[in-house]
Amino acid sequence: MVGSERVFEGRVFDVRLDRVRYADGAEHRVDIVEHRGSFTIVALPSPDELVLVRQYRHAAGTAFWELPAGSAEPGEEPSAGAARELREETGYRAGRIRPVGSLYPTPGYCNEIMHFFVAEELTAGEQTLDEDERIEVGIYTWDAAWRLVASGEVADMKTVLALLWVESKRGEIARAFGR
Repeated sequence: MVGSERVFEGRVFDVRLDRVRYADGAEHRVDIVEHRGSFTIVALPSPDELVLVRQYRHAAGTAFWELPAGSAEPGEEPSAGAARELREETGYRAGRIRPVGSLYPTPGYCNEIMHFFVAEELTAGEQTLDEDERIEVGIYTWDAAWRLVASGEVADMKTVLALLWVESKRGEIARAFGR
């Protein structure tokens, strides 16, 4: 890297402009979105049900049903952040929470890493929403969740990916938790 300059600091992400020199000597500007990381939680009240949240997404101009998710606090461990986000957005506390995997959603321009979790042994409670959040909570069967995907009411990549990932391993997850 030849140089770097932060050009924007925001609540959710920052932006920096890097100058990089490639092996052939060419230099180019690379725009980077800096993000602390995030969590997506497949919360299972029972083996055949999952928790979805509905919220308005201004950038898309509509409300979607999604899995509970959110951004990391500075220095926060992924499993603690996932448990916190689940509690804040849905009111549920997880007796068991386990990682499924981690992926970079958009590594071409963003350093965000998204951690995926399965949460079970849920205990209901009250939501503790951020000031700017308006979140409806729903419990859906797996079949009903897939119908929401087909209808476009679930249309975000993290939710569809997590549903595919976890559903492909549901038997394995059930065995791991003694079902």
